[in-house]
Amino acid sequence: LLGAMIFGSSPVEHIQLNEDSVWYGNFIHRNNPDAMKNLPKIRELILAGRIPEAEKLMTYALSGTPESQRPYQSLGDLYLSQEFAGEEVSNYKRSLSLDDAIHTVEYSIGDVEYRCESFASSEDDVLVFHFASSRPGSISMSARMTRNRFYNCSLGLSDDTIYLDGNLGGDGLDFAIMAKAVLIGGSCQVIGDNLIIEEADELTLILNAGTHFRFNDLESELAMTLAEVSSYSWEELKARHINSHRHLYDRVKFELQDTEQFDNIPTNVRLARSAEGDVDIGISKLYFDYGRYLLISSSREGSLPANLQGIWNKDMMPAWDSKYTININTEMNYWPAEICNLSECHLPLFEHLKKMVPNGRETAAVMYGCRGFVAHHNTDIWGDTAVQDVYIPASYWVMGAAWLCTHIWTHYEFTQDEVFLREYYPLMMEAAEFFLDFLIEDQGYLITCPSVSPENIYTLPDGSECAVTAGSTMDNQILRDLFTQCVQAAEVLGHEDENISAIKDAADKLIPTRIGSDGRIMEWREEYPEAEPGHRHISHLYGLHPSSQITMTDTPELAQAARLTLAKRLENGGGHTGWSRAWIMNFYSKLWDGNEAYHHFEQLITQSTLPNMFDNHPPFQIDGNFGATAALAEMLVQSNGTRIVFLPALPDKWPSGKISGLRVRGNAVIDIEWAEHRLRFCKIRACSDFKTEVAYNGHRTAISLNAGQSIEFDRTLEEF
Repeated sequence: LLGAMIFGSSPVEHIQLNEDSVWYGNFIHRNNPDAMKNLPKIRELILAGRIPEAEKLMTYALSGTPESQRPYQSLGDLYLSQEFAGEEVSNYKRSLSLDDAIHTVEYSIGDVEYRCESFASSEDDVLVFHFASSRPGSISMSARMTRNRFYNCSLGLSDDTIYLDGNLGGDGLDFAIMAKAVLIGGSCQVIGDNLIIEEADELTLILNAGTHFRFNDLESELAMTLAEVSSYSWEELKARHINSHRHLYDRVKFELQDTEQFDNIPTNVRLARSAEGDVDIGISKLYFDYGRYLLISSSREGSLPANLQGIWNKDMMPAWDSKYTININTEMNYWPAEICNLSECHLPLFEHLKKMVPNGRETAAVMYGCRGFVAHHNTDIWGDTAVQDVYIPASYWVMGAAWLCTHIWTHYEFTQDEVFLREYYPLMMEAAEFFLDFLIEDQGYLITCPSVSPENIYTLPDGSECAVTAGSTMDNQILRDLFTQCVQAAEVLGHEDENISAIKDAADKLIPTRIGSDGRIMEWREEYPEAEPGHRHISHLYGLHPSSQITMTDTPELAQAARLTLAKRLENGGGHTGWSRAWIMNFYSKLWDGNEAYHHFEQLITQSTLPNMFDNHPPFQIDGNFGATAALAEMLVQSNGTRIVFLPALPDKWPSGKISGLRVRGNAVIDIEWAEHRLRFCKIRACSDFKTEVAYNGHRTAISLNAGQSIEFDRTLEEF
């Protein structure tokens, strides 16, 4: 999968390139060989309350050897230099069409008008740049690819094609980039490694890239693709790309009243106004559509999953390696996939999870002496499951694979795809099997030990700050979901074995989510004071979101405790990172507080959004974009498998609007229209046989539909 960031400069345009398999290094076995023999001592120290000693031993005995996984890298840079004969650029304008996924630059040089349209085509696996002008023979430029010092070869393969290749380092993958010019009129030649175009009427520059992760003979594979793609006309290439994008993007339409006035205001101007406190309501629609665009562009069938930066990374050593942080960030990337009717975009995550299984089995056996498979808080292109970093509040957390496996059930709930469930059910069971061996009994409960609450720390009575515990609240909540979902999946598939019985027994012995003496959800087994009360992670509210263990209707006391938990975090500066603010939006959506959810959306826009609308941690991380996109959808409809709630968190600032195409659990598509803050119309289209309860503003009704049937309601849930 290819991506690009266009910097918008003239006369030399800088285009930063990415390809999803460009990662440093090969797979290495990093499981600490001394883990298993030291695990009993670590547990003994934790249960005896000798936490600092346990943490010290863990850094020696559990840390990966070596400590780090592999980083994602930039593919390189493309520079397009135009010749303007000293004349100045005027009327410069650029835009990104989310509908068509096409970037357009328009400008004038003297009396000649120029236009460049660019896109990343997942249909043809190429980047395309098309130049046209108002005067024949006016397009003259050079194209050059580079990768700083990190490549081996750059040359011309023919008069219309340039090539760059190298090795990604660390005994890793080879890579290559190839770019071909297709001209109408004019001429082209290669001098050195520069592609020179002179006096063309039109130019289409087609670029392809890849690594040995997918291809054996890189040069011939890339050449074959370019030969095939260059046989299409520009109009055909563009249409193929648009059709592929719109097949996904057009499923959902979101409209808010009176937002048209903002459509022609440049986004950077709107964001600047927002920073001064004037957030126009149209930004929420733009942000929602942009989030869907980003997911479609960074996670397609056959690609790797979207990483910390989606695919858009400019660095050789990016922050946190731009890999897969699986203690919230990767999971958040996929929160909008199902509700926003982009289930296909979820599939790369599951394919990658398969890759993690054999490594996770080795980690489970070597480090913990357990069956099944396990992963910690990070993974990479190779599905590495060993401990990442030597960072006590995060590294030694064993719930990564378990949380990822809950996405399997989520995908099934929304699609009702039993073929998919049958394929991935064994992964769920292996993740659960690990914990059947790993959990230990203490004070009548089965607990994880060691455990942390990512990535928070607490204070002991003697003033020392620690992170390690046994049986953190988040661990219990994730396991409750995983165990319950394994049992439900077994029922759907007609499976019953000894592990299912053991899973049921283990689920009954998990520590329930508990409320502390101050009325908040307890984060750890003991009521420790937080060392950082405004911490960015709010891990102990996993049960509120993404899970549905805490709900307004079924667990009102826990919901109130969750509200107090949020209030306390926010009082102390919580939500200071973009992705954390997006999580808070989801929490308030689940608490049916639309105004508070929207307030935190405004905070996300004003404090944690870059000029191109990328989420800012800082630095750029894409999870905030995806998390907020999901929250905006959850404000309009929520489902838990037995109930659909319409407009559960409608903010006052959205008085009238409509949305169509959202998907709910049970595999149905929802259209909703509201006016003057009240539901006006809703429609449910069943894609499978569908039975549920629908609810709005105190009204409830049960429905049952066959696949293909639809039903429409008014605000009292009376059928039209």
